Amino acid sequence: MRHSFYQHVLTYRGGGKMDALSDFAEAMFLDHTFPKQSEDFDELSRYIEEAAHEEMTAVRFDELWVVYSELEK
Repeated sequence: MRHSFYQHVLTYRGGGKMDALSDFAEAMFLDHTFPKQSEDFDELSRYIEEAAHEEMTAVRFDELWVVYSELEK
């Protein structure tokens, strides 16, 4: 079963990790309007750019998307 991008990124939350990817994951978790079921790059990328949250940057999104797309092939 394919996981959503949101479910994938949640694996970076917590555990005392203090890096940019875990910060992204925490900000995404706290954003109640994040498209949690989406698997679509364009939809998610557009959301990240429009949300303009300082922790959810496009650079971090791209890093996480690469890992997500490789795992979900």
